[in-house]
Formats: sequence, C-alpha cells, structure tokens
Amino acid sequence: MKIDKFDVKILNILANDGRISWRELADTIGLSLTPTLRRVRLLEERGYIQGYIARLDEARLGGGLVVFVSVAMDKQALEALTHFEERIAQVPEVMSCFLMTGDADYLLRVVVKDLHNYQAFLTNTLTRIPGVAHIKSSFALKTVLMRNAPPL
Repeated sequence: MKIDKFDVKILNILANDGRISWRELADTIGLSLTPTLRRVRLLEERGYIQGYIARLDEARLGGGLVVFVSVAMDKQALEALTHFEERIAQVPEVMSCFLMTGDADYLLRVVVKDLHNYQAFLTNTLTRIPGVAHIKSSFALKTVLMRNAPPL
C-alpha cells in the first residue's frame, strides 16, 4: 500500500489525538466520512496503525523519577539477550527497552516513585538478571518533548 497525502494527514492527526471523532477527522483532512473510514481501516489492517492508547501522567500515578539505564551484558549470545529481554519485559518499572549499538547493549526507560524505589529496582531486580555486567544510570531532569510517532 502506497501512502498518499491523505493517509499522512490521518496518521499525523491520530498520533496526536486518537480520540478524535471520525466526522472531525474526515472534515480535517478534507474527505467525506466513508473514504476516511476506509482509509483508517486499511491503515489498521496493513499495520501502519497498531492501536490506540491513552497517554498517562506518570508523575501523578506515582512515577516522579524517570531514569535512563544503560545495560551492558557480559556476553552478546542470542540466548543471553533473549533471556534478558524476556525478564525485563516482566518488570513494571521498565517503560521502554531498546537493543542498542555502542557501549551498552540495552537502554531502558525506567519510571519509579523516587530514588529509594530506584535503588530497590536496581538491587532487587536489574542486578539479579543473569548476564548483566555493567549498569549506568542517567536521571531525567524534565521532559522537554515526547512524540507518539515520527514525522511523515
């Protein structure tokens, strides 16, 4: 499926407001309702739209501290990496996990209530995963920008 200018408009609008009404979406992109809905359904079926989510206020929900954690593994064998990924996916404090190039094997975005909870996460969870060789933590001072999708 080739994406045209109407599809790009739909994707950009839905990335910023997944709750927009279908009528308002159609009016905004300049198409009638039926073709707009057909395009949205095709974008969903083809995997361009993977779902709709609510963006939650992490600080209000008890997660006032955002930490980016670089994790280096003692070996990069597929089995070790797979085991780490399976374990880290079960940890509720980990919001994102990326396999990286460079000095660290993984970059985690961790959200916790405070420094005490981060220490507990480190000592009770992260350091107990087999194969973790080195951990480097960077604390976010403030969120400057967070987008749902890259520009099209």
